[in-house]
Amino acid sequence: MDLKKHIRSIPDYPKKGILFRDITTLIKDASAFKYTNDKIIELAKNIDFDKVSAIESRGFIFASTVSYLLKKPFILLRKKNKLPAETHSVDFKLEYGDATIEVHKDSISKGDKVLVIDDLIATGGTAEAAAKLIEISGGKVAGFIFVINLFDLPGSKLLKDKGYKIHSLIEFPGH
Repeated sequence: MDLKKHIRSIPDYPKKGILFRDITTLIKDASAFKYTNDKIIELAKNIDFDKVSAIESRGFIFASTVSYLLKKPFILLRKKNKLPAETHSVDFKLEYGDATIEVHKDSISKGDKVLVIDDLIATGGTAEAAAKLIEISGGKVAGFIFVINLFDLPGSKLLKDKGYKIHSLIEFPGH
């Protein structure tokens, strides 16, 4: 299946100069959504990990399937002030502003190998922050799985240069 046909591109969203790759058109098509999840599961089965994590919010869509089918705990990496218990937090830069993500301090134990899943890798700021959260929690990043890699933006190179394993299902230019 050509998943690219199921991704809508929206120019100048959320601000001028950004070409937004929208997965809502993929997930509303049952066969494309199933195919995407099947491919993510195939990739995940070849990665040694103890827990699966996802970056809010679109990563949750795909990581919950991995957690359920592979019987792995699911760790939420959430926006600031969305988790009720004690958290670790990391500030980072986005293409269009600053942000913070957090994880509960009791979600990841020392030595846990944590797989990170998200819909898209662009500049890498959010993914790098996710890796930092896992590491300050005592865990190790087992790898990243993205539905989309924006190959002409620096995100995947940033993560690879830091020694992380990156997997993606499809590639698009970011502009």
